Amino acid sequence: MSLPAPIHLPALRFGKPYESLERTKLVHFLTGEPVAEVSQIGGAMLGRDMQKASRAREALLRIDPEEIVERLQTAGNLYAHGTLPMGDGRQSPEDFVKQQSATTGLPESLCRANMQKNLFVLSNMDRMLDALSRGLPPEVFWKGYGREQRGVVVSYQAQSPVLGLVLPSNSPGVHTLWLPVIALGLGLVMKPGGQEPWTPYRMAAAMVEAGIPAEAIGLYPGATDVGAAILASCRRSMIFGSAKTVEQYRGNPGVQVHGPGFSKIIFGDDCVDDWEKYLDVCVESVAANGGRGCINTSAIYASRHTAAIAAALAERMGPIDVKPPEDPDAKLAAFTVPGAAKAIWEQIEGGLKAPGVTHPTAAYGPRFVEGERCGWLRPVVAHCSSPEPAIAKAEYMFPFVAVVQCPQNTILEQIGPTLVATALTADAAFQRELVSCTEIDRLNLGPIPTTKLDWLQPHEGNIIDFLYRSRALQVPAETAQAVS
Repeated sequence: MSLPAPIHLPALRFGKPYESLERTKLVHFLTGEPVAEVSQIGGAMLGRDMQKASRAREALLRIDPEEIVERLQTAGNLYAHGTLPMGDGRQSPEDFVKQQSATTGLPESLCRANMQKNLFVLSNMDRMLDALSRGLPPEVFWKGYGREQRGVVVSYQAQSPVLGLVLPSNSPGVHTLWLPVIALGLGLVMKPGGQEPWTPYRMAAAMVEAGIPAEAIGLYPGATDVGAAILASCRRSMIFGSAKTVEQYRGNPGVQVHGPGFSKIIFGDDCVDDWEKYLDVCVESVAANGGRGCINTSAIYASRHTAAIAAALAERMGPIDVKPPEDPDAKLAAFTVPGAAKAIWEQIEGGLKAPGVTHPTAAYGPRFVEGERCGWLRPVVAHCSSPEPAIAKAEYMFPFVAVVQCPQNTILEQIGPTLVATALTADAAFQRELVSCTEIDRLNLGPIPTTKLDWLQPHEGNIIDFLYRSRALQVPAETAQAVS
C-alpha cells in the first residue's frame, strides 16, 4: 500500500480548527515524500486560550461520568478500527500506521502494536479508574465529594481544569499515560511531538466522534515556546524529556516529568547460576518496541556469569539488522533527525573504550548504519566488570544494554534511579531489600519483562494523586445521609 495523500493538520483551539500561515512540513524519513503540513501556533496564542480553560472541565461535568467512560470505550474502538476525520482529509487505521511510520521511523509493525496498547487502555477504562481510585464512585470527581466503600464521606478537589501535555516523538506507547484524564473530568491541552502528531490527533478525532465534547481538547503544535506556555499556564502538566529536563522540573509539584527510565534486571545470587532460563525475559526487556521506551531494560546487574550473559545476549540480538519499515520482521526504528544516530554512536564508542568495558556485539558487524536521510543503530551489548564505567549507567533509544558485574550486597547502592526493576530472586531477605529500595519505582518480583505493564497499577505514580487533592470535608449528619 502506498503512502496516503499529504494532509494538513490544523491546530485545535479547544475544539476549533485553526489554520496558520506558518506550517511545518513532515516528510517520509526514507524518501523525503511529503506526508503532512502541520499548522504552527505561538505560546502567546495558547496563553490567551488558557484564559477559557475552565470551559473544558465544565463541558465534561455536564455529562454523567459513567457515560464519559462508555464514550471513551467507543473512542477506543474508533481509534483502532474506524476511518476518522483528519485535518482536511480522512484517515483509516492503515493510513495512520503508514503516516506514523513515515515521520517517526518506527517499523509499521510497532505502530500497530502501540495502537493495541492504546485500545486496551480505553477499552478497560472502567477497570482502570476503579483500580486507580481504589474503588471510589466516579461521581466523586464530578461533585468533589461522595462516599467511599467504608461509608465515609471523602472529598477530592481538582487542582486544574485541564492537564497540559508536552508530548514526545520517540514512542507512541507513552500516550497511554494521559488517556484516563478525560474520564477524571479534566480537559486536555496538548503540544504534539514534532514527528509524531498522529496519535494525539487521531485520539482526539476518535473521542469527539464518540461524543466527548470538542471544547475539552486542545491541540497546539508549535515550537518550544508552546511547551513553555503549557508549563507556565497549566496548573498541572506532564512533560516527556531528557535527564536534563527531569532535573529542571524536579521538585515542581505542578509538573510531572517522564524522562529516562534506567530500567533494570537484577539477578539474585540464588538464581544467577540458572541465568540461561531467563534469557528470553532479558531479550524482550531490552529489545521490545525497538528499545525506545523508558521501560526497556538498559542495565542487567549480577554478581557472576556476567560475561556469559552478555555474550548470550549479543548472540541473540547482535544479528538484528535494518529492514524496510513495512517488513513485518523489522525491529529497529530509524533516527530521523540528520546526524543523530552518528552522534549517539560516537558517544557509545567512547564509552566502550573505557577500562573494564568490552563489546560482545562487535562480532556481529557494524552497529551504526547510515542512510541518505537518516540513520539506524543496531543492538549494542556492553559488558562492564564493575558499575564504575559511565556506560554502565547509560540509556539510549534503541536496543542497548550494559551487563554489569556487581556483588549482590552492593547492587541496590549502585543502581541509581530505576523506573522498572525485574528482580530474579527467591531470596526472601533480598526481596525485602528490593521492596524497601526507594530508588525503584515499579518492581517485578520474578521473571516478568520490564516492558510488561499491568495497567491496573499506576505507572510512575497515580495520576489521580497528581490531578486531585484529597481533603477533609465535613457535613451535618442529616446531610451526610443524603450523600451518595
